[in-house]
Formats: sequence, C-alpha cells, structure tokens
Amino acid sequence: MEVEQWLHMANGDGENSYATNSRLQEKAMLETRPVLQGAVVELYRSLPDKSTMVVADLGCSSGPNTLLLVWEVIGTISDHNREEEQEQRPPAAAMELQFFLNDLPGNDFNLVFRSLDRLQELTADRRPQYYVAGMPGSFYTRLFPCRSVHLFHSSYSLMWTSKVRDELSRGAYLNEESIYIGKSTPPAVIKLYQEEYQKDLSLFLTLRFNELVRGGHMVLTFLGRKSKDMLLHGEASSMCELFDQVLFFCNVWQGLVEKEKLVSFNLPFYAPSMDEVKAVVEENNLFNVEHMSVFESSWDPQEDDTNDDVVLGCSSSGLNVARCIRAVAEPLIKKHFGEAILDDLFMVYASMISKHIKKAKAKYPIIIIYLKAKH
Repeated sequence: MEVEQWLHMANGDGENSYATNSRLQEKAMLETRPVLQGAVVELYRSLPDKSTMVVADLGCSSGPNTLLLVWEVIGTISDHNREEEQEQRPPAAAMELQFFLNDLPGNDFNLVFRSLDRLQELTADRRPQYYVAGMPGSFYTRLFPCRSVHLFHSSYSLMWTSKVRDELSRGAYLNEESIYIGKSTPPAVIKLYQEEYQKDLSLFLTLRFNELVRGGHMVLTFLGRKSKDMLLHGEASSMCELFDQVLFFCNVWQGLVEKEKLVSFNLPFYAPSMDEVKAVVEENNLFNVEHMSVFESSWDPQEDDTNDDVVLGCSSSGLNVARCIRAVAEPLIKKHFGEAILDDLFMVYASMISKHIKKAKAKYPIIIIYLKAKH
C-alpha cells in the first residue's frame, strides 16, 4: 500500500466523513491555543519587516477545523495591534498574511476551498489582509523554498509515519495479531516502529529548518504517550488492540476478513513518549524547545476532559469513538480489506469500545511542542 496515496481522512461531509467527525481534533486545537497565540505574537514582534508573514499548516485535512489556524493567526495579530493602538504606540505597517494548507494529495481540498467563502464573511471586518493556498504533498519531503516560511503549525498529524517499514510490509518480520503495537508484538517489530519514527521526525525537523526563516517558529501537536509503557489504558496502543480484536472476530466468527490480509495490515503510525521526542530534537540540534507538555483528551469527542473517571452512556460513547476512528482510518481499511466490511467492522468496534470504557474513562495523551529555529 502506498501510504501517500491512501493516508487521508474520509472525504466529503457525510455521516462518516472527517468533516462531520473531527470534534476530537478541534478540542486539541482549542487546548493548544495559548501556545499558538504566544508563538504568533512573539514572531510578529520579532519581524524586522512587518509587511508579510508566511504560515503553513501541515496535515490540514478538511472540514471545520482546517481554517481554525487561519482564524487564530488573523485574530491574534488583529487583537495585538488593537492593544498597541489603545496604548498609543505607533501603528505597525500594514501586514499581509500568506497561508499554505498542506496535506497529501488524497485530501479533500475541494471541500477546503469551498469553505473559504464562509471564512471571508467571518473576517470581513478584521485585519490584516490574508491569502490562502493549497499545498499538496508529503511533509516528509521539501515543500517550500529555503528561508521562506515564518511559522509552521501541525495538529494531529506527526504520529503518522512516512511508511510501514519494508521488513514488515514484505513479511520478513511478522506482527500477526496486531495492526500496531500490542501485547503480542515482538520486540524486533517494536524496534522497527521506533526507528522509523525517529528517522521520520529527524527528517521532518531538517526539512522544516531549511524552509524556515532564521529564528522561525513551529507549533506541533500529536498523539503520544505519558510514559515508556506502550499499553496503558486509554493510550493509542489500547485503542489499536481493540481494533485487533474486532478484526480477529470478523475473521474467525464472521469470515469477513481473510487471514492473509489480517496478518499483513500494519498502521504507518507511532505514538512517541515525551522522552523520545526530546531525544530526537536534541540529536537533530536545529531547534530550541520553547515549550513542551502533555495533556489528555477523552476518547469520546463529545465528552468533557475532566478528571472524572466515570463514563455516562457507554453505548453512545462507543458509537462516538468508533465514528471518530472510522473518519480517520476508513480509506486505509477500505484499500486493504475492501469496502464491504466497513459497516459491520465499526458496529462491532463500537460495542467493544463501550465495554472497554465501562472500566474507566479512556483518554489520549497529546503532546504539544513549540520550537524555535536556531540562528
């Protein structure tokens, strides 16, 4: 499977689309808003020439969240200028903002562009002037000219790797009972996942450093882990282990999934720990870490993220979580297993999630890191 061709969210705006089921990602962007706003203000103040700022969103996807970054940057600069005017400071020169929305070519860019009219209505009385363009391509390749971008932003994207390691895809190593990392995953396979993530993140940092202006900023948010333990309740591995059980059920009891396809399916995904991310950034030695933290978000995007461990309405929560995962994973699953199994697969998945969260509310750990390019 070519990851660049099939790794994209469910297109359109129907019941199972990402546009309809992306509340989880919206919550993460709202949680990280203070860090983003601080980065924008610091960058804006540091620009010697305030005529143009270039901002790129990597892994923008489609739907209501796609233009949240544009809205936040415009609003932050507008509010900052208003505060300076109230303090009777000299007004800044008129600035123009250029936004690039990047994702893989399979992304529903048409839906993104159709939503621009609504954004223009909402920002009609706000300044600065801005322009928005699409930028298809993998963020594991060069996307922009040298020293051309002031701010990179990425949310819920950097846990996806550039590929499934050849040793797994060719069958040299088998991860028979897991689509990711589970209790039965051999140590050699775990090491392959870790090495691919480290290689990809280092490449990503090097590419972005070359594209950033000197002293440029990056704000990155992605699924991670709270500790070295990969199998804690609520983390990505436990979510994937439930999916392993669903695939096994559909194979053994319903005959919907072929054994060969079940064995050969591995996600191009890795949820790192804070220490793993820090180690790559330090070894890469191109960025200073201005801020790094982890927060938790409930699996159910419709629930709040309080410390209460009780889940009210496990059945409805199971459906919410299953719809959210389907919106993200459907293109990959459809390509590998076929379209016919999708409805049954996610119906069983919703039931298994409901049983899982009866034990305790499950929450994803989410890492946010704010980096500044070294001079």
